Amino acid sequence: MNLHTQFQEIVLCWLATANKNGIPNVSPKEMFLLKKEHQLIIANIRSPKSIMNIFENPKVCVSGINIFKQKGIQCKGEAKVLSPQDFKFKQLENDFRFLNKGRFRIQHFILVNIQEVKKMNAPSYFYYHNTEQNEQVEAAKKCYLLRSFND
Repeated sequence: MNLHTQFQEIVLCWLATANKNGIPNVSPKEMFLLKKEHQLIIANIRSPKSIMNIFENPKVCVSGINIFKQKGIQCKGEAKVLSPQDFKFKQLENDFRFLNKGRFRIQHFILVNIQEVKKMNAPSYFYYHNTEQNEQVEAAKKCYLLRSFND
């Protein structure tokens, strides 16, 4: 499985964390890059609970799907928080410039060292073995386009 390709097809991922008592938290992330094959970097815009949890418990899970294909990935690993004082922060800020386009102030970067990867597919692929990806894409396009015009 090529993680670079997988992450390029995802526009939003979810970062799951838990504090030292195991109380979970999940937050959406729209700016992320896979720098190395097993290192995902996430820009933290406004998720103080995620940051606190990572300091208490570095184990995290990141999930993301391609909403049209209805396929995605789940990555588990350990995270580290980089603050603006860290010497790597400025370099990462430059790496994220094309994603951020000056819209947000990045508070921290979260470095996830991926230890486990699992494919995720919509239940249709499992329960209906003749489900074709192109059918899923067309159905999703119709659903999302209709909703966007009717809402």
